[in-house]
Amino acid sequence: MKRGSMREDELVLASNSIKMLSVDGVEAASSGHPGMPMGFAEVAVVLWLRHLCFCPGDTKWINRDRFVLSNGHGSMLLYSLLHLFGISLSVEDLRKFRQWGSLTPGHPESHVTAGVECTTGPLGQGVSNAVGMAIGEKIMAARYNTADFSPFNHRVFCVVGDGCLMEGISSEASSLAGHLGLGNLIVLYDDNHISIAGNTDLAFTENVLRRYEAYGWHVQAADGHDFLAIDSAIENAVAESNKPSIIAMRTVIGRGSPNKANSAGVHGSPLGANEVLKTKEGLGWPLEPRFFVPEEVRKLFSARIGELNEVVASWRDGFKRWSENNADLAAALTRQLSLDVPESLGEKFLQSVSSDSKPAATRKTSGNILQLASGEIGALIGGSADLEPSTLTVIKGSGSIAKNDFSGLNIHFGVREHAMGAIMNGLSYYGGFLPYGSTFLCFSDYMRPAIRLAALSHLPGLFIFTHDSVFLGEDGPTHQPIEHLSALRLIHNLYLLRPADAVETAVCYEIALSRREGPCALSLTRQEVPALERSDLNSAREKIKKGGYIIWKRCQENAKAQIVFVATGSEVSLAIEAAKLLDSSVSVRVVSMPCTQLFLNTSIEYRKELLPSSSKVVVIEAGSTTLWPGILGIAATDALLVGIDHFGASAPAEDLAKHFGFTPQAVANAVKKRFLS
Repeated sequence: MKRGSMREDELVLASNSIKMLSVDGVEAASSGHPGMPMGFAEVAVVLWLRHLCFCPGDTKWINRDRFVLSNGHGSMLLYSLLHLFGISLSVEDLRKFRQWGSLTPGHPESHVTAGVECTTGPLGQGVSNAVGMAIGEKIMAARYNTADFSPFNHRVFCVVGDGCLMEGISSEASSLAGHLGLGNLIVLYDDNHISIAGNTDLAFTENVLRRYEAYGWHVQAADGHDFLAIDSAIENAVAESNKPSIIAMRTVIGRGSPNKANSAGVHGSPLGANEVLKTKEGLGWPLEPRFFVPEEVRKLFSARIGELNEVVASWRDGFKRWSENNADLAAALTRQLSLDVPESLGEKFLQSVSSDSKPAATRKTSGNILQLASGEIGALIGGSADLEPSTLTVIKGSGSIAKNDFSGLNIHFGVREHAMGAIMNGLSYYGGFLPYGSTFLCFSDYMRPAIRLAALSHLPGLFIFTHDSVFLGEDGPTHQPIEHLSALRLIHNLYLLRPADAVETAVCYEIALSRREGPCALSLTRQEVPALERSDLNSAREKIKKGGYIIWKRCQENAKAQIVFVATGSEVSLAIEAAKLLDSSVSVRVVSMPCTQLFLNTSIEYRKELLPSSSKVVVIEAGSTTLWPGILGIAATDALLVGIDHFGASAPAEDLAKHFGFTPQAVANAVKKRFLS
């Protein structure tokens, strides 16, 4: 791409502008991390003014280079750059750093600030997101690039700090990146040797570049304050197309601060008025006004905007011709970017299970529906953490993405649940993908930070969890989830879907694939569950979408239910069988609740209709019972909670059911003792 030449004095002035914008922002907030932006400013100006290709006027241009600030505590670096390029932030926005309702929160949030590619801050997540973005670009290029034009030929640049590289998730993601040969990924390592506790020698003395060399990366080291060295290293990384690159940029944290540079004191605290004064004097910077930017710097960034606009205009001309010459590909791309899901797909899912009358594990039904969905949704892609034979999530008839071949629909994440979740998020951030990843429910613990960030950032995606209760059996308590359903329900903006049979599984997939404002988690059984009786599938479909509905009842004429069973997943059939064992004079109903979050979104009237205040409530779920009184709006003392508030055991599922009281007779006896004696 076109890159103009710049003088060193211009780059010094530009980097000092970033330093002082960052310092002033942190001082205004009396909170923040000035050290990273001050130490990394020289690298940032070389990258953004000479290498990074993007469209200042269109932050969603599909062929833009992605910039990920994995060490998101240095957010003022990114906010300063967005301001200087006129992308989304005014001086007033910088003044409101870390304040209520501002566009400049303490850590970058993609759904808040235009130009922020992903929500970062929890260390290691951002670089793992970047791996997902790089995979996304490779997949798009494989699908849509032609001999005459390449709609996708950009790179992913990611800044990391020591903390990111200490976190295990970055090791998982980096290992996979090396395996896949992601030559479009360039990581810039802020190698300043300082963490919050002090010098990194306290806990981190490994040779990072040798580790990354072992992963299969292209490695370099450079002086992070030498503009020519920075430029040359980035050029070398860009030229390397067969391996991901990492450049250890040796920097001084807080560079420019006379008394706090190269110390932990500048990592996460404002400089303070006296040190700001000395810093500005040392840099020859005016003391007032705050947030000052020299006119020469404004002109420098304006000139770069002009260069970028020329590049984007040329791409748009080529894309227009490509679209005209490749109408089918262009239409497919439009559908994929819009995350198009055919309106008829929900009906197809339902039809595919309508004749299922034999017992079946919901993981098996899930596999069949996922197979059907993959043929209808171009944005759908994913895999598992080395558990395809158990989670049944492989797309048959399609290959797997691999080094030099990204045309498949299956991603082998390896035994890397931490990274799998973050890479899924990276694909979602990238745009044009509905990612899914699968493992056993017990190992959702490994993915929890990524799931939480997906929910926080309003990312669509499917976390598919199988083996969802103690009834996976002989593997024992290390693999048997107990608190995991409750733990996932506690994540705001995450829908946890636990279907009871094939029909509910089909509808839960319809819900999950159509949701755009956040992710969904599916909780699926290893063991077979019976097909529940329904008179009208279409009516059942609409009821299931409410999150809770009556699946079975036996009531005396004009009588309200005396006993209401509430159950989820594999325990719904148990609730029905237990209800049938109660005396025929007892009015009873069974409520299946595949999604408590959707149920709580319904009207109060509907919830009272399902759970009359005069009824006695019995909750059955093979897991922790702690949250159920709050979900149902009842006192724990007024309900019978049939759950497992302890760890499981290694034994066949039938034996576990007997010992833990999960048989129809045991439940019926408990109900009689509590409410009917």
